[in-house]
Amino acid sequence: MTLAEPEEVRAILVGAAKGGTALTYAEVLEQLGYAFSRPKMRALCSILGAVDEEAEARGEPELAVLVVRQSDGLPGQGWWVAGGARSRGYDGPWEGREAAAFIRKVQAETFAYWRGR
Repeated sequence: MTLAEPEEVRAILVGAAKGGTALTYAEVLEQLGYAFSRPKMRALCSILGAVDEEAEARGEPELAVLVVRQSDGLPGQGWWVAGGARSRGYDGPWEGREAAAFIRKVQAETFAYWRGR
């Protein structure tokens, strides 16, 4: 059984982007009808990669950057190493103020793109 189709996750994230908000992994899983668990989070991360590949093919900004840890409001390790940070030339820390500032900038680009669409 698949956790969800990329289109379903994309719809959740486009809604968040239009609203100018990030969602925690638990919030996305809840919207998909699941309680948070590490295996489900890992499955979601795999889907997020597909969502961003499709967004790139459409000429849209990434959406996976909107899915963050509850603890610090930053994406998990997968986002940092799978291309989100690298594709933008960022090689700084994945936690802390510098990372948070970088993520706010990337999220703002996504919010701006989807605002009014």
